[in-house]
Amino acid sequence: MINLIAFVSIGYDKFLATNHKKRIPERTLLSFVFLGGTFGSGIAMLLFRHKTAKKSYLWKFWLLATLQIALLYLCFNFGILSDKTLI
Repeated sequence: MINLIAFVSIGYDKFLATNHKKRIPERTLLSFVFLGGTFGSGIAMLLFRHKTAKKSYLWKFWLLATLQIALLYLCFNFGILSDKTLI
């Protein structure tokens, strides 16, 4: 669900940008990435060609994506998400 929200938000922000309207803050867009909407946001960036030229946004996006991958790796590698730790 968060990926869908991130996707729509990027698309809507592109629509606002092309119509010279008040935009969605980058902090909001990146918060969707932080909450797990990395895939939806990334696909939307490529599809709508939005935020792909802004280096500062891309750095933050890829930093969050890398941290999520590292966290998932650690969780699965050390069994943090396994049933044994729920006891």
